[in-house]
Amino acid sequence: MATGAYDNGKGSAYPLTKMNFLVTVDTIAGTAAFSEVTGIESTVDVIEFRQGNSGSLATVKLPGLVKHGNITLKMGYVISSPFKTWVMDCVSEMRGQIPRQNVTIELIDINSGAPTQAVESSVGPRQWTLTNAFVVKYSAPDLDAKNSDIAIESVEIAYEELIIPN
Repeated sequence: MATGAYDNGKGSAYPLTKMNFLVTVDTIAGTAAFSEVTGIESTVDVIEFRQGNSGSLATVKLPGLVKHGNITLKMGYVISSPFKTWVMDCVSEMRGQIPRQNVTIELIDINSGAPTQAVESSVGPRQWTLTNAFVVKYSAPDLDAKNSDIAIESVEIAYEELIIPN
């Protein structure tokens, strides 16, 4: 089977789609509906080093700290939800301790017959887990009386560790 493909059980493989996904936040009841998730990434700093007595003019490169970018979640505006309460708790001026959560983003298999069944690989579901996540930015929807589009809010989340699906 080709890398990044999913076997549908009938012997044919096809690429995974990115249009069906589920986002869950630990200890928050229910799930919010998101239209877009962007920015899941990790990078490794490169440390360049050269000893003073080296016969080469080139540096040696060593792996350094792992850094994670912030993710952005976009969702249709809703009046109230447990997820929005967490967002408000994180960005409020009167928040106290920052309420950290683990966030899981998983691909959904639309061909399985069950609308919330995650796409399975040989080692488990296709899900990214963000540990110790907290909201660092909230953006309200643009308001325009001449436009009838859905009001979209966005939330930016920072996290400490990314667990990548295999």
